[in-house]
Amino acid sequence: MFWILATYIAVGAVAGILAGLLGIGGGLVIVPMLVFAFTRQGISPQLIMHLALGTSMASIVFTSVSSFLAHHRRGAVHWDVVKRIVIGILVGTFLGSCLAARLSTGFLKGFFVLFLYYVAVQMLLDKKPKPSRSLPGNIGMFAAGNLIGAVSSLVGIGGGTLSVPFMVWCNIPVHHAIGTSAAIGFPIAIAGTIGYLVNGIQAAHLPAYSIGFLYLPALIGIVIASVLTAPLGVRIAHALPVQQLKKVFAVILLVVATRMATGLVA
Repeated sequence: MFWILATYIAVGAVAGILAGLLGIGGGLVIVPMLVFAFTRQGISPQLIMHLALGTSMASIVFTSVSSFLAHHRRGAVHWDVVKRIVIGILVGTFLGSCLAARLSTGFLKGFFVLFLYYVAVQMLLDKKPKPSRSLPGNIGMFAAGNLIGAVSSLVGIGGGTLSVPFMVWCNIPVHHAIGTSAAIGFPIAIAGTIGYLVNGIQAAHLPAYSIGFLYLPALIGIVIASVLTAPLGVRIAHALPVQQLKKVFAVILLVVATRMATGLVA
């Protein structure tokens, strides 16, 4: 058990540093690292992606709190936007996790690979949406929340790679969009965690120390380490050229995505 917990502490440490350094969502790092660790651990291949996604979602419950509180103290959270989108977020994320529980690991891995390619290309090109419109009405916000929540649950992230561009497109300043996205990440994580827990509780061949599709040794290690190392990443960010580092990380994402894609056809 010691080496298993040590492995996941290392995963959390890397995720925390990268999150603080590059401002990326932890799920983009945590999910592929968990897939690799679960494979080495001998967990049933049919459950690997479900456990990786569910555990990633649960870790975001803890890490998102410190993030959105820090943004709130700087006045960068538009709580009116959060209130208008949160119902759609909760519904979309929960239903997305219910759908994910019924999909195969192969499909989920393929969807995650495509999402990694999308994020990597966006980071390499540094393309940002033009602020060309205002926020939609309540129906539009519900629909946007549904889409952001559903996709987030299928790839195990807090939704920042989707909600930030949406809000920038709707004329919210980028720093406020990031802060508001951090607040939106909390209900995404809550709904996704509940969905993966409830839908996985009766799953066969779950490893020991699992509750539904949440693997507790990984969750504990990731949360402890990422909370401790994220501030280190922030300090490093002030001493290094972050934009260049983002491009390097984008290349790493491309390599990770390609390796996962190769596993699908091997």
